[in-house]
Amino acid sequence: MTVLEVVIRTVAVLAAFLVLPLLVGQTEHKVMAHMQGRLGPMYAGGFHGWAQLVADGVKFVQKEDVVPVAADRWVFRLAPGVALVPYLVAMSVIPLAPNLVGADVDAGALFVVALAGIGILGTLMAGWSSANKYSLLGAMRSAAQLLSYELPIVLSVASVALAAGTLSLSGIVREWSWWWLVWQLPGAVVFLVAALAELQRPPFDMPVADSEIVFGPYTEYTGLRFAFFLLSEYAGIVLMSLLFAVLFLGGWRGPWADSVGWLWTLLKGFAIAVLIVWLRVAWPRLREDQLQRLAWIWLVPIAIAQLALTGVGVVLIG
Repeated sequence: MTVLEVVIRTVAVLAAFLVLPLLVGQTEHKVMAHMQGRLGPMYAGGFHGWAQLVADGVKFVQKEDVVPVAADRWVFRLAPGVALVPYLVAMSVIPLAPNLVGADVDAGALFVVALAGIGILGTLMAGWSSANKYSLLGAMRSAAQLLSYELPIVLSVASVALAAGTLSLSGIVREWSWWWLVWQLPGAVVFLVAALAELQRPPFDMPVADSEIVFGPYTEYTGLRFAFFLLSEYAGIVLMSLLFAVLFLGGWRGPWADSVGWLWTLLKGFAIAVLIVWLRVAWPRLREDQLQRLAWIWLVPIAIAQLALTGVGVVLIG
Protein backbone atom coordinates (compact mmCIF):
# COMPACT_ATOMS: atom_id res chain seq x y z
CA MET A 1 0.00 0.00 0.00
CA THR A 2 1.50 3.34 -1.08
CA VAL A 3 1.71 6.44 1.11
CA LEU A 4 -0.86 8.20 -1.08
CA GLU A 5 -3.33 5.35 -0.67
CA VAL A 6 -2.87 5.40 3.11
CA VAL A 7 -3.53 9.15 3.16
CA ILE A 8 -6.65 8.81 0.99
CA ARG A 9 -8.05 5.99 3.13
CA THR A 10 -7.33 7.96 6.32
CA VAL A 11 -9.04 11.09 5.01
CA ALA A 12 -12.05 9.07 3.82
CA VAL A 13 -12.47 7.38 7.21
CA LEU A 14 -12.13 10.71 9.01
CA ALA A 15 -14.71 12.32 6.72
CA ALA A 16 -17.15 9.46 7.32
CA PHE A 17 -16.49 9.70 11.06
CA LEU A 18 -17.33 13.41 11.06
CA VAL A 19 -20.39 13.21 8.80
CA LEU A 20 -22.23 10.01 9.77
CA PRO A 21 -22.56 10.74 13.54
CA LEU A 22 -23.90 14.21 12.72
CA LEU A 23 -26.40 12.64 10.32
CA VAL A 24 -27.55 10.26 13.06
CA GLY A 25 -27.84 13.19 15.47
CA GLN A 26 -30.01 15.13 13.02
CA THR A 27 -32.11 12.02 12.45
CA GLU A 28 -32.63 11.66 16.19
CA HIS A 29 -33.85 15.24 16.39
CA LYS A 30 -36.38 14.60 13.63
CA VAL A 31 -37.60 11.21 14.84
CA MET A 32 -38.08 12.47 18.38
CA ALA A 33 -39.76 15.64 17.12
CA HIS A 34 -42.30 13.61 15.14
CA MET A 35 -42.94 11.04 17.88
CA GLN A 36 -43.15 13.50 20.79
CA GLY A 37 -44.57 16.57 19.06
CA ARG A 38 -41.45 18.69 19.67
CA LEU A 39 -41.74 22.00 17.81
CA GLY A 40 -38.19 23.39 18.07
CA PRO A 41 -36.36 20.80 15.94
CA MET A 42 -39.01 21.20 13.22
CA TYR A 43 -38.59 24.96 12.70
CA ALA A 44 -34.95 25.87 13.36
CA GLY A 45 -33.58 27.52 10.23
CA GLY A 46 -36.75 27.18 8.19
CA PHE A 47 -37.55 24.14 6.06
CA HIS A 48 -38.13 21.14 8.34
CA GLY A 49 -35.72 22.47 10.93
CA TRP A 50 -32.61 21.84 8.83
CA ALA A 51 -30.45 24.10 11.05
CA GLN A 52 -31.15 22.41 14.39
CA LEU A 53 -27.78 20.69 14.46
CA VAL A 54 -26.04 23.94 13.50
CA ALA A 55 -27.84 25.73 16.33
CA ASP A 56 -26.69 23.05 18.77
CA GLY A 57 -23.11 23.44 17.59
CA VAL A 58 -23.20 27.23 18.00
CA LYS A 59 -24.66 26.79 21.49
CA PHE A 60 -21.85 24.45 22.59
CA VAL A 61 -19.12 26.69 21.15
CA GLN A 62 -20.44 29.72 23.04
CA LYS A 63 -20.50 28.00 26.42
CA GLU A 64 -17.61 28.45 28.86
CA ASP A 65 -15.21 25.55 29.38
CA VAL A 66 -15.38 25.01 33.15
CA VAL A 67 -13.13 22.66 35.17
CA PRO A 68 -14.13 22.05 38.82
CA VAL A 69 -11.60 23.25 41.37
CA ALA A 70 -11.27 19.83 43.02
CA ALA A 71 -11.14 17.90 39.74
CA ASP A 72 -8.16 15.95 38.46
CA ARG A 73 -7.57 18.45 35.67
CA TRP A 74 -5.56 16.31 33.22
CA VAL A 75 -7.85 13.30 33.46
CA PHE A 76 -10.92 15.56 33.31
CA ARG A 77 -9.71 17.18 30.09
CA LEU A 78 -8.56 13.97 28.43
CA ALA A 79 -11.75 11.99 29.10
CA PRO A 80 -13.78 13.27 26.08
CA GLY A 81 -10.96 12.34 23.71
CA VAL A 82 -10.59 8.88 25.24
CA ALA A 83 -14.34 8.37 24.76
CA LEU A 84 -14.25 9.51 21.12
CA VAL A 85 -11.00 8.28 19.53
CA PRO A 86 -11.57 4.48 19.88
CA TYR A 87 -14.73 4.75 17.76
CA LEU A 88 -12.75 6.57 15.06
CA VAL A 89 -10.13 3.82 14.98
CA ALA A 90 -12.77 1.06 15.03
CA MET A 91 -14.66 2.61 12.13
CA SER A 92 -11.56 2.29 9.95
CA VAL A 93 -12.01 -1.51 9.73
CA ILE A 94 -15.76 -1.55 8.90
CA PRO A 95 -16.07 -2.59 5.23
CA LEU A 96 -18.71 -0.73 3.21
CA ALA A 97 -17.92 -2.73 0.06
CA PRO A 98 -15.38 -5.42 -0.98
CA ASN A 99 -12.76 -2.80 -1.84
CA LEU A 100 -14.06 0.08 0.27
CA VAL A 101 -12.56 -0.23 3.76
CA GLY A 102 -10.01 1.85 5.60
CA ALA A 103 -7.98 -1.16 6.79
CA ASP A 104 -8.93 -4.76 6.08
CA VAL A 105 -7.84 -6.43 9.34
CA ASP A 106 -7.85 -10.23 9.54
CA ALA A 107 -9.43 -10.19 13.00
CA GLY A 108 -11.64 -7.18 12.31
CA ALA A 109 -14.62 -8.40 14.35
CA LEU A 110 -12.47 -8.84 17.47
CA PHE A 111 -10.72 -5.53 16.82
CA VAL A 112 -13.99 -3.56 16.70
CA VAL A 113 -15.47 -5.20 19.80
CA ALA A 114 -12.27 -4.54 21.77
CA LEU A 115 -12.13 -0.87 20.79
CA ALA A 116 -15.82 -0.35 21.54
CA GLY A 117 -15.10 -1.58 25.06
CA ILE A 118 -12.18 0.85 25.39
CA GLY A 119 -14.45 3.80 24.60
CA ILE A 120 -16.25 3.37 27.91
CA LEU A 121 -13.00 4.27 29.70
CA GLY A 122 -13.64 7.91 28.79
CA THR A 123 -16.89 7.80 30.77
CA LEU A 124 -15.12 6.20 33.74
CA MET A 125 -12.38 8.84 33.62
CA ALA A 126 -14.98 11.61 33.47
CA GLY A 127 -16.87 10.33 36.48
CA TRP A 128 -13.80 9.68 38.62
CA SER A 129 -12.03 12.97 37.84
CA SER A 130 -14.99 15.32 38.30
CA ALA A 131 -14.90 15.33 42.13
CA ASN A 132 -18.67 14.99 42.11
CA LYS A 133 -20.51 12.18 43.87
CA TYR A 134 -23.19 12.00 41.19
CA SER A 135 -20.53 11.76 38.48
CA LEU A 136 -18.75 8.99 40.39
CA LEU A 137 -22.00 7.09 40.85
CA GLY A 138 -22.70 7.37 37.11
CA ALA A 139 -19.20 6.09 36.33
CA MET A 140 -19.75 3.09 38.62
CA ARG A 141 -23.00 2.32 36.82
CA SER A 142 -21.16 2.56 33.50
CA ALA A 143 -18.56 0.08 34.71
CA ALA A 144 -21.29 -2.33 35.84
CA GLN A 145 -22.97 -2.14 32.43
CA LEU A 146 -19.69 -2.69 30.61
CA LEU A 147 -18.87 -5.78 32.67
CA SER A 148 -22.37 -7.20 32.25
CA TYR A 149 -22.97 -6.58 28.56
CA GLU A 150 -19.54 -7.06 27.01
CA LEU A 151 -19.91 -10.84 27.35
CA PRO A 152 -23.20 -11.11 25.37
CA ILE A 153 -21.69 -8.97 22.61
CA VAL A 154 -18.57 -11.12 22.38
CA LEU A 155 -20.61 -14.35 22.35
CA SER A 156 -22.98 -13.12 19.62
CA VAL A 157 -20.07 -11.95 17.46
CA ALA A 158 -18.29 -15.27 18.08
CA SER A 159 -21.38 -17.10 16.80
CA VAL A 160 -21.29 -15.24 13.48
CA ALA A 161 -17.52 -15.67 13.18
CA LEU A 162 -17.91 -19.41 13.80
CA ALA A 163 -20.61 -19.65 11.13
CA ALA A 164 -18.42 -17.81 8.62
CA GLY A 165 -15.19 -19.53 9.65
CA THR A 166 -13.33 -16.23 9.93
CA LEU A 167 -12.93 -13.16 12.15
CA SER A 168 -12.47 -10.91 9.12
CA LEU A 169 -15.48 -8.63 8.62
CA SER A 170 -15.08 -8.75 4.84
CA GLY A 171 -14.83 -12.54 5.03
CA ILE A 172 -18.00 -12.74 7.13
CA VAL A 173 -19.95 -10.78 4.51
CA ARG A 174 -18.63 -13.03 1.72
CA GLU A 175 -19.78 -16.15 3.61
CA TRP A 176 -23.12 -14.65 4.63
CA SER A 177 -26.31 -16.30 3.33
CA TRP A 178 -29.95 -15.23 3.50
CA TRP A 179 -30.90 -18.10 5.78
CA TRP A 180 -28.60 -16.61 8.43
CA LEU A 181 -31.44 -14.14 9.08
CA VAL A 182 -33.17 -17.03 10.87
CA TRP A 183 -30.14 -19.06 11.97
CA GLN A 184 -28.43 -16.12 13.69
CA LEU A 185 -31.57 -14.21 14.74
CA PRO A 186 -31.25 -14.86 18.52
CA GLY A 187 -27.64 -13.69 18.41
CA ALA A 188 -28.68 -10.58 16.47
CA VAL A 189 -31.25 -9.67 19.13
CA VAL A 190 -28.70 -10.23 21.90
CA PHE A 191 -26.13 -8.09 20.07
CA LEU A 192 -28.57 -5.21 19.55
CA VAL A 193 -29.76 -5.16 23.16
CA ALA A 194 -26.22 -5.45 24.54
CA ALA A 195 -24.98 -2.71 22.18
CA LEU A 196 -27.70 -0.37 23.47
CA ALA A 197 -26.59 -1.05 27.03
CA GLU A 198 -22.91 -0.57 26.24
CA LEU A 199 -23.69 2.74 24.52
CA GLN A 200 -25.79 3.74 27.55
CA ARG A 201 -28.74 4.46 25.31
CA PRO A 202 -32.32 4.34 26.61
CA PRO A 203 -33.76 2.17 28.05
CA PHE A 204 -30.26 1.50 29.48
CA ASP A 205 -29.28 5.10 30.30
CA MET A 206 -29.02 4.61 34.06
CA PRO A 207 -25.47 6.12 34.20
CA VAL A 208 -26.85 9.49 32.99
CA ALA A 209 -30.31 9.37 34.60
CA ASP A 210 -31.10 13.07 35.05
CA SER A 211 -33.91 12.41 37.53
CA GLU A 212 -31.58 10.44 39.83
CA ILE A 213 -27.96 11.54 39.40
CA VAL A 214 -28.26 14.84 37.46
CA PHE A 215 -26.35 13.72 34.34
CA GLY A 216 -23.96 11.14 35.74
CA PRO A 217 -20.35 11.27 34.55
CA TYR A 218 -21.05 14.33 32.37
CA THR A 219 -22.57 16.55 35.09
CA GLU A 220 -19.52 18.84 35.38
CA TYR A 221 -18.83 19.12 31.64
CA THR A 222 -19.70 22.16 29.56
CA GLY A 223 -19.12 23.53 26.08
CA LEU A 224 -17.18 21.56 23.51
CA ARG A 225 -16.01 18.88 25.94
CA PHE A 226 -19.64 18.01 26.63
CA ALA A 227 -20.30 18.10 22.87
CA PHE A 228 -17.49 15.59 22.34
CA PHE A 229 -19.24 13.16 24.67
CA LEU A 230 -22.45 13.57 22.67
CA LEU A 231 -20.49 13.07 19.44
CA SER A 232 -18.92 9.90 20.87
CA GLU A 233 -22.42 8.59 21.64
CA TYR A 234 -23.55 9.15 18.05
CA ALA A 235 -20.27 7.72 16.75
CA GLY A 236 -20.95 4.62 18.85
CA ILE A 237 -24.41 4.33 17.30
CA VAL A 238 -22.90 4.55 13.81
CA LEU A 239 -20.24 1.96 14.65
CA MET A 240 -22.64 -0.55 16.21
CA SER A 241 -25.23 -0.06 13.46
CA LEU A 242 -22.72 -0.68 10.68
CA LEU A 243 -21.23 -3.63 12.57
CA PHE A 244 -24.73 -5.10 12.97
CA ALA A 245 -25.34 -4.63 9.23
CA VAL A 246 -22.06 -6.37 8.38
CA LEU A 247 -22.47 -9.27 10.82
CA PHE A 248 -26.18 -10.05 10.59
CA LEU A 249 -27.60 -8.35 7.47
CA GLY A 250 -25.01 -9.19 4.87
CA GLY A 251 -23.31 -5.80 4.61
CA TRP A 252 -23.02 -4.87 0.94
CA ARG A 253 -24.96 -7.95 -0.23
CA GLY A 254 -28.03 -7.02 -2.30
CA PRO A 255 -29.16 -6.18 -5.84
CA TRP A 256 -26.40 -4.60 -7.96
CA ALA A 257 -23.92 -5.17 -5.13
CA ASP A 258 -20.98 -4.78 -7.49
CA SER A 259 -21.84 -1.14 -8.19
CA VAL A 260 -23.83 0.09 -5.17
CA GLY A 261 -22.77 -2.35 -2.45
CA TRP A 262 -21.54 0.50 -0.25
CA LEU A 263 -25.01 2.03 -0.41
CA TRP A 264 -26.61 -1.20 0.83
CA THR A 265 -24.28 -1.24 3.84
CA LEU A 266 -25.09 2.37 4.69
CA LEU A 267 -28.85 1.88 4.25
CA LYS A 268 -28.88 -1.22 6.47
CA GLY A 269 -26.82 0.57 9.09
CA PHE A 270 -29.07 3.63 8.90
CA ALA A 271 -32.15 1.45 9.45
CA ILE A 272 -30.60 0.03 12.63
CA ALA A 273 -29.67 3.55 13.79
CA VAL A 274 -33.29 4.67 13.34
CA LEU A 275 -34.41 1.64 15.37
CA ILE A 276 -32.02 2.67 18.16
CA VAL A 277 -33.48 6.20 18.12
CA TRP A 278 -37.03 4.82 18.15
CA LEU A 279 -36.23 2.67 21.20
CA ARG A 280 -35.09 5.78 23.05
CA VAL A 281 -38.51 7.38 22.60
CA ALA A 282 -40.65 4.29 23.02
CA TRP A 283 -39.19 2.45 26.06
CA PRO A 284 -38.92 3.62 29.69
CA ARG A 285 -35.67 3.37 31.63
CA LEU A 286 -34.93 0.13 33.47
CA ARG A 287 -33.78 -0.14 37.09
CA GLU A 288 -30.24 -1.25 37.89
CA ASP A 289 -31.38 -4.65 39.18
CA GLN A 290 -33.46 -5.15 36.03
CA LEU A 291 -30.40 -4.27 33.94
CA GLN A 292 -28.27 -6.95 35.58
CA ARG A 293 -31.06 -9.51 35.54
CA LEU A 294 -31.59 -9.02 31.80
CA ALA A 295 -27.90 -9.53 31.08
CA TRP A 296 -27.11 -12.55 33.24
CA ILE A 297 -30.43 -14.42 33.28
CA TRP A 298 -31.49 -13.84 29.67
CA LEU A 299 -28.86 -12.49 27.28
CA VAL A 300 -25.86 -14.57 28.35
CA PRO A 301 -27.74 -17.92 28.26
CA ILE A 302 -29.35 -17.05 24.91
CA ALA A 303 -25.96 -16.07 23.48
CA ILE A 304 -24.39 -19.32 24.72
CA ALA A 305 -27.27 -21.33 23.25
CA GLN A 306 -26.84 -19.47 19.95
CA LEU A 307 -23.13 -20.26 19.93
CA ALA A 308 -23.84 -23.95 20.60
CA LEU A 309 -26.48 -24.01 17.85
CA THR A 310 -24.03 -22.45 15.42
CA GLY A 311 -21.40 -25.02 16.34
CA VAL A 312 -23.83 -27.87 15.68
CA GLY A 313 -24.86 -26.29 12.37
CA VAL A 314 -21.27 -25.85 11.23
CA VAL A 315 -20.45 -29.49 12.04
CA LEU A 316 -23.54 -30.82 10.26
CA ILE A 317 -23.06 -28.62 7.20
CA GLY A 318 -19.34 -29.28 7.08
